Amino acid sequence: MKQIQSTSTEVAEFLGQAAKTPVTSAPHGRLIFALDATASRQPTWDRACRLQGDMFTTAAELRGLSLQLVWYRGYGEFQIEPWLMDSTELKRRMTSVQCRGGLTQIGRVLEHAIRETRRQRVNALALVGDCLEEPLDPLCHLAGQLGLLGVPVFMFQEGGDPDARLGFREIARLTRGAYCAFDAGSAHQLGELLRAVAIYAVGGRLALTEFGKRHGGLIQHLTQQL
Repeated sequence: MKQIQSTSTEVAEFLGQAAKTPVTSAPHGRLIFALDATASRQPTWDRACRLQGDMFTTAAELRGLSLQLVWYRGYGEFQIEPWLMDSTELKRRMTSVQCRGGLTQIGRVLEHAIRETRRQRVNALALVGDCLEEPLDPLCHLAGQLGLLGVPVFMFQEGGDPDARLGFREIARLTRGAYCAFDAGSAHQLGELLRAVAIYAVGGRLALTEFGKRHGGLIQHLTQQL
């Protein structure tokens, strides 16, 4: 799977057009948003929270999208927030989280997404993290289950850790999702891409695919992964 590369102009154009596209997949979208809040993310945490908050603002503008915040940190600390449509409350909950040392818990995120989808349809899972400290094979098994359930996972990697790059790409591939890496120099694109995921959760694959055919570039590459 190729890494997504883009310009902010391309992404902004996509968002503007996709937001006008009629919903074709489902009248109500549900998106799980997972955060790695371990200590390694502390240096960029405040900026990442601001960018991630942009997605919540967009989510509030999209009629029919519910979003659930999930985060992990410390010694096995794993928090599942309630499903919400209020962007102010979502931001408040996210910005109240502080980073703590600990190992990644991506497996628990995937397990939660599986359970939640079996109860009620989840349209997508987005995860933002910088490392992967778990055996890959069990994660691939869980990702395969999500793929069978039709839940694409959008994996956003901060930095260039090679183990995270390998694992994140494989999780995205097995779920027919997408992978993107970003750093401090391109972090502004994270907010735009997360907003695109929110739009996908409501508009579905068909709307984005049709737009990608017309405009090519990043959008066509993104939709080809889905």
